[in-house]
Amino acid sequence: MKNKFLICVLTLLTPLCWAVNSSTQNDQRNQVDKGLLDRMSSAEQKVSAQASTLIANAMQLLGVPYHRGGTNESSGFDCSGFVRAMYEKSIGIVLPHNAREQASVTDKIDPVELQPGDLVFFNTMKHTFSHVGIYLGNGKFIHSPRTGYKVRIEDMRDAYWSIRFNGARRVPIDEAENKKLAKSLKAEIPNNFQDSASTNR
Repeated sequence: MKNKFLICVLTLLTPLCWAVNSSTQNDQRNQVDKGLLDRMSSAEQKVSAQASTLIANAMQLLGVPYHRGGTNESSGFDCSGFVRAMYEKSIGIVLPHNAREQASVTDKIDPVELQPGDLVFFNTMKHTFSHVGIYLGNGKFIHSPRTGYKVRIEDMRDAYWSIRFNGARRVPIDEAENKKLAKSLKAEIPNNFQDSASTNR
């Protein structure tokens, strides 16, 4: 009789235990999902803040003379040296000191997707990607033009620039942030949740 009673109790409790366990896993999953969304939002805000810092730093250098091969304010900048210096100072990303190479290590985007901080390239020396500037928004970009000129803002819609436009590129800041995010999130997810998630696939 006792055995029958125990079997009945276990039969009744098994679905309850499964429900409690399932509820616990759902709670863990919800916590992880919320954490992921919060961290993703934080990463997006950080990228946006970095772009704002980049633009602010670039604007502070308006009027600095062009200098071929130049990479700093005291000596002056050439076009790619200016871009390289701004990204290194503002975000810590070191780009090549060559416009064509900068185009090759960044992500191609459609011009309609341009955002402040993106790179814009032009053919000013009878070959593609021979000149580069930093997009500011509203069709404007900032760059170090050529010998005899200074860092200044131009409009991409002006005839000279529009017919020489080669394309837009984006420095993959967000990809670097997402890799950091994924690594840190993995460390924060409870081991038992990771194990259950892998066995349920």
